[in-house]
Amino acid sequence: MQKLYATIASFVAVAQHRVREEKGATAVEYGLMVGLIAVVIIVAVTALGGKLNGLFTSISGSLPGGGTTTTPTTP
Repeated sequence: MQKLYATIASFVAVAQHRVREEKGATAVEYGLMVGLIAVVIIVAVTALGGKLNGLFTSISGSLPGGGTTTTPTTP
């Protein structure tokens, strides 16, 4: 039990030191920004995924030879 208390006490001390340290706060801010950017990308891909698929299908159908699939030949 005493070892657990010592571990928790040292963890709290390290956490308090990180909070006071400016580099620790900057790292947390960068982590939050990266997480927010990831959420925005996921939402954008989810919202626009079907529309983009339809757009690329329309474009490929408009190109010469578009819409036809060919199987690659192996030498």
